[in-house]
Amino acid sequence: MLKSIQSQLLRSTRLRRPICSSCCLSHTQRRWLSVDALGPVSAFIHTPPKGYERHDDLLLRDIFDSSTHWKEFSAPPYINKPVGLFRNQYLRTPSGFLTFAQVSLKRARATVDKVLSAKTVEEYRGVVRQLDRLSDILCRVLDMCDFVRVTHPELLTQRSADQAWDLVYQYMNELNTMTGLYDQLIKAMSNPDVTSVWSEEEKAVAEVLRLDFTKSAVNLSQRHRERFVWLSSQISTVGSRFIQGMKPEYPEITVPSSKLMGMDPVEVRSATRFGQTTLETLGSKATLALRTVKDPEVRRALYHASRTASTRSVAMLEHMVKLRGELADLSGFESYGHLALRDRMMAKSPEAVDQFLRALAHSNGHKAKTELAELRMLKERETRKSEEVYPWDKDYYQEALRRSERAPTRSDDLSAYFSVGVVMQGLSRLFTQLYGIRFVPTQTLPGETWHPDVRRLDVVSDTDGVVAVLYCDLFYRPDKSPNPAHFTLRCSREISAEEVDEIWLESKHDPDAQSFPTPEQAANDGMMYSKRGKAVMQLPTIALVCDFPQAARDQPALLNFYELETLFHEMGHAIHSILARTSFQNVSGTRCATDLAELPSTLMEFFAADQAVLALFARHYQTNEPLPYKLVTQKLHQARRFEGLDTENQIIMAMLDQRLHSAEANRPGFDSTKIFHQIQRELSSMQPDPEDTRWQGFFGHLSGYGSTYYSYLFDKVLAQRVWDVVFSGGANGLALDRQNGERLKESLLKWGGGRDPWTCLSDVLRDERLADGGEKAMALVGSWGAGSH
Repeated sequence: MLKSIQSQLLRSTRLRRPICSSCCLSHTQRRWLSVDALGPVSAFIHTPPKGYERHDDLLLRDIFDSSTHWKEFSAPPYINKPVGLFRNQYLRTPSGFLTFAQVSLKRARATVDKVLSAKTVEEYRGVVRQLDRLSDILCRVLDMCDFVRVTHPELLTQRSADQAWDLVYQYMNELNTMTGLYDQLIKAMSNPDVTSVWSEEEKAVAEVLRLDFTKSAVNLSQRHRERFVWLSSQISTVGSRFIQGMKPEYPEITVPSSKLMGMDPVEVRSATRFGQTTLETLGSKATLALRTVKDPEVRRALYHASRTASTRSVAMLEHMVKLRGELADLSGFESYGHLALRDRMMAKSPEAVDQFLRALAHSNGHKAKTELAELRMLKERETRKSEEVYPWDKDYYQEALRRSERAPTRSDDLSAYFSVGVVMQGLSRLFTQLYGIRFVPTQTLPGETWHPDVRRLDVVSDTDGVVAVLYCDLFYRPDKSPNPAHFTLRCSREISAEEVDEIWLESKHDPDAQSFPTPEQAANDGMMYSKRGKAVMQLPTIALVCDFPQAARDQPALLNFYELETLFHEMGHAIHSILARTSFQNVSGTRCATDLAELPSTLMEFFAADQAVLALFARHYQTNEPLPYKLVTQKLHQARRFEGLDTENQIIMAMLDQRLHSAEANRPGFDSTKIFHQIQRELSSMQPDPEDTRWQGFFGHLSGYGSTYYSYLFDKVLAQRVWDVVFSGGANGLALDRQNGERLKESLLKWGGGRDPWTCLSDVLRDERLADGGEKAMALVGSWGAGSH
């Protein structure tokens, strides 16, 4: 159970480029009632009032392009008491986090008692639902507190959220020592009279929970469990030290300033003293120098220093992977890779990942070699002799080619067409076209958000009313993390009538419980839910956090093309959480196979560059003229100019991740540096790094993505394939075709983790070769290639 919650917390963040019965409601005309902390506030019917959508569409642009407009819109005069953060009535004050945790722990303990006391077939049929409820109770606290403690600007609120998180985390450690929950789950799964009535989704949740229990060593002896817990703690500690302590062996180099011809003179002067220029070997100036300095010896010295991690950094890395190897051995796995890939990963085994990476390397090889040949020709023209392109040459000649091909346009030419309000308007229009859902700006009440900049959008379906709540915190603040992220604060889940009645009774007798006007509000802590007949669904509640520049006084906030892609990417995660409204929170939204979770978000980057999609919204903020698409094609050409070599580098990194988490880690003579250089020699089109460098000590993603780094490439390939097969590469406006959107939703998006991911992929691509997964399917995906076609 501990591992289950931990893995869910990890899935609330995004993997970004490393520079990163049915569970969908039926489409019938029904009246839905949306309820929030104030009671019934709005009813949405299949056909909205005339002009309603147009009003929302215009308002959407206004509230993001004008902070003044948002302030006027979001200040309801009739409410002056705080309703609680996210309208959770426990969170009206900082101390409410502890009360919320304590009330939740009482519910959790009561749920544990129900599972442990199950004896009859009927009671065992409810075990999975009770365990899912237990997970939801704890995640309601943990997901929200984890978000608040890293995002909320007030220190007191951060500390209270941190204390509440610790309190629930300690309880999970208690659960880790309880073999009874695991035993009861296995008894339920082993009884045909129990499993015969379970839905496909329920069976999927049971398997997820079983694997989570197994990976948490609940089936080991007491002595081995204690060692498992100690190793897990050590891995976390060493991993943090590795990340925080990454340093180069040579922090800086000093060269005569006369040898820095080609580099920006202003940058050179700022680092020069008495004719000698000192450059830090990591950072923006080092990157600039490698791209622009003409002297190859300077580039070589700087490259060597920037690719040589300190001895301590490498030692911490190797210590971490050896601890992981011991943990895997203790748990009965051949390697940590086998342990990590078995659970919630489509690959299932290191052997399958190897098949994927080698097939991808083969399909990408021609493109990488072609690009390298271009660099070699340019170098030969410059040096007037035939020679290799060395690693310290690559950035320099790539930049030279890009510069020669760059169109004479200003950097703000594209940005003028991408105000934040226009882009949000475009996303709403796109989702209306594809899935029949739109964004409706909604007033935020006192205390509902963590900052006045946060906008609230209700996600409204044309058939089902409000289906999710989306909080958008998109603009820069000095005290805010610069990393864009999608957070699921509360997942979709069906709340049984029995549970509603139970919590309603509790709210009347528990002195710590809040008082609510209705049973349904009590079961949702005052947060949004939907109701159809007797079924109560807690609505997905999502926070989208970015770091875009604030609007200037006389113009809205404008996005560059990379920021546009970032917003589309994050919204891809959000739409997955919105559409996968499952009955069980363990498989809701992005809580699916980890190497599938980035597919919807990566796919959205293709939509961000599509001509028909951009025509939906991209207008100049001053003239209202439509975007000339040639500006986008120029940008895309620049961004994808050396896609083959970039992909090759990612393959090497993914292969290194696999090798370091293989059985080699615990063998005598294990040497991560030798392994890295061996992989480079085997897979790189270019000359490998000098033998005395050790770049792997800078590979911080090894800490968070142990043995799963390949998923970045995997999802890139899948997104390209879905774009080409389902949306015909955007040809003839098919990126906006509702039939294609429904195909993606019905085959893949709506299932979350409640269905085998290979089945979802096979259905959406209509390719039966994928249905059973395994090494052959992984190799097939690799053979498709990762670049634009």
